[in-house]
Amino acid sequence: MKLGDGMEENFNLHLGKKLRMRRLSLGLTQTKVAEAINVTFQQIQKYEKGTNGVSSNRLMQLSNYLKVPITYFFEDFRNFNDIKNTQDESDDLNYSFLSKTFSSLSKTQKEKILQILKNTVSLEKTG
Repeated sequence: MKLGDGMEENFNLHLGKKLRMRRLSLGLTQTKVAEAINVTFQQIQKYEKGTNGVSSNRLMQLSNYLKVPITYFFEDFRNFNDIKNTQDESDDLNYSFLSKTFSSLSKTQKEKILQILKNTVSLEKTG
């Protein structure tokens, strides 16, 4: 294994999680996303699991279809050890449930929750 292999593999996992979270937050199925970018739903599954990497062309298609800047997929990417340590903690969350629940809220409710999250982050930073 070359030095860069671990980083690439972990980026695939990271990108897959970002793809899955965005897809679910929009209430889209893997099939719907697959049709939009002309691949099979199995390919979307492989992207989301990090099994397959995403080419730059596909990444651009996903970015356009999911209405996010291409940089969305690179946000919060950490090195291998950080991902490995946080992966176990985040596996317990049901992202599908969270995204569907959040999507069903009114704009005011969403804004209140986002404000609570921002306040929580501020408290963590200030101690």
